[in-house]
Amino acid sequence: MTIHPGAGGIESQDWAQMLMRMYLRWAERCRYNAQIVDIQPGEEGGIKNATITFSGDYAYGYLKAEAGVHRLVRISPFDANKRRHTSFASVILCPELEDDIAVEIREDDIKMDTFRASGAGGQHVNKTSSAVRLTHIPSGIIVCCQNERSQHKNKAVAMKILKARLYDMDMKAKDKKMEQLVGDKKDIAWGNQIRSYVLQPYQMVKDHRTGIEIGDVESVLDGNIDRFLRESLKIRVRHSED
Repeated sequence: MTIHPGAGGIESQDWAQMLMRMYLRWAERCRYNAQIVDIQPGEEGGIKNATITFSGDYAYGYLKAEAGVHRLVRISPFDANKRRHTSFASVILCPELEDDIAVEIREDDIKMDTFRASGAGGQHVNKTSSAVRLTHIPSGIIVCCQNERSQHKNKAVAMKILKARLYDMDMKAKDKKMEQLVGDKKDIAWGNQIRSYVLQPYQMVKDHRTGIEIGDVESVLDGNIDRFLRESLKIRVRHSED
């Protein structure tokens, strides 16, 4: 899972961080293993992006419907005039590939940069250029990993994520329906949201695909998203039967 804030600076970056916490709390509740492999903090707050891996039975099956644009409406804690703001963030999801699925990547097509990790990890992580950024030149996909203690391990994790992103992109090119589900080519803005989280002037989370509405926004933001996931699964099952 990769989370990107939309336009709007600290407002959307803070919203992206709230979404990241929501999915980490969901994973904790469901006893999935969630690991942040890359995170880029914002200058003033929130995050510029984050990549998380989830492992456990059916993790991708449950989470795949979360891909798309998420919208937040609230009184901004960063606005001295206490005005209502709308923020957007996008969620991109792709499954980790099994070892028997081959994705060919030419060495000449990859640019690798190393840098010092910015997150937690102790003195070793922060004093050496162990973090890795891979850029796949033909597709423009960029993957970072700074979670592991060695450059070699970070490169291996980044390469695995890159292969998964490339495989997913190839599948979407062959299947327009998959492209609509993943939605990572949509603008992170009004009109493309899959779900709205409204804190003011009333409290409501509404999923625009299933029509499900939940009034306890704080509970949803604390990771209680199972009702949305179940309803999305039901819709996908019905569509597959049709």
